[in-house]
Amino acid sequence: MITLYLAMLHITLRQLKVFESVARLLNFTRAAEELHLTQPAVSIQIKQLEDAVALPLFEQIGKRIYLTEAGQELFNYSRSISQQLADMELALEELKGVQRGKLNIAVVSTANYFVPGLLARFTQRYPNITISLHVSNRENVLKQLADNLTDLAIMGQPPGDIDISSESFVENPLVIIAPPGHPLCGERQIPVTRLEQEIFLVREAGSGTRSAMERFFSQAKIRINKGMEADTTEAIKQGVQAGMGLGIMSMHTIQLELETGRLQLLDVQGFPIMRDWYIVHRKNKRFSNISIAFKQFLLQEAATLVTENRNDSIPRKNY
Repeated sequence: MITLYLAMLHITLRQLKVFESVARLLNFTRAAEELHLTQPAVSIQIKQLEDAVALPLFEQIGKRIYLTEAGQELFNYSRSISQQLADMELALEELKGVQRGKLNIAVVSTANYFVPGLLARFTQRYPNITISLHVSNRENVLKQLADNLTDLAIMGQPPGDIDISSESFVENPLVIIAPPGHPLCGERQIPVTRLEQEIFLVREAGSGTRSAMERFFSQAKIRINKGMEADTTEAIKQGVQAGMGLGIMSMHTIQLELETGRLQLLDVQGFPIMRDWYIVHRKNKRFSNISIAFKQFLLQEAATLVTENRNDSIPRKNY
């Protein structure tokens, strides 16, 4: 029915897919990268679509493009059509059972230190599935959820949106790290007030780790000195190793550095900050059998698997 209606308007599904990407990103270059097409190819598809509907879909003001009224209407319908096609694909995949299918998952960059290990264990159980893994910061993962571009997401701080459902599946302790040889290394039960004398390297505003850190210090009435701000965990780790300051991050992200002695944990009162990792999805999301199986796998087995992978030589007195 959908393809018949589009044929009557002389619109192809390919044109609609290209349009949806450009309309969502409002950028021809980024849409071309997302679709693995050249920018001229994207422009041709949009021009053909505008000719088919006999209305302009975009307007350019300065260096930016915007949807016209007709473009906004078509964008609303294109998303609805895309969802119907996705539902149809899910329904067909369900007839095949759990042995085949595609798992579309988005994770915040910090979670990427342990999620591949879980995916490896899961694919051993279901070797014929296809996985699409998107790794980004929290803001982009939330946008993928809002745009219904991912089935499931893994993050440390679920949003408060009423349309989002979240369940915790494993603990996520946040610890303070220092370079080897730092004056506080080896000290026990360091008063949290002592941290006011240190410089901290922090994640970008909006990061789950940054938010948890700021809440902790605010409740403790501690004012810390912020040095470098970075949008990746690796940048923070490298900065701490170089002696630029201290850092706060998930225990799951520093296993290798602790094993090799490139970073040290500090024993500070009130730490670790105990949080959780969450599996998140839109409410009323229609799942494929493989998505349901992966969610159950996380809720039932992930905590044990992640704990098994933690190095036994690392102190766990508060974890």
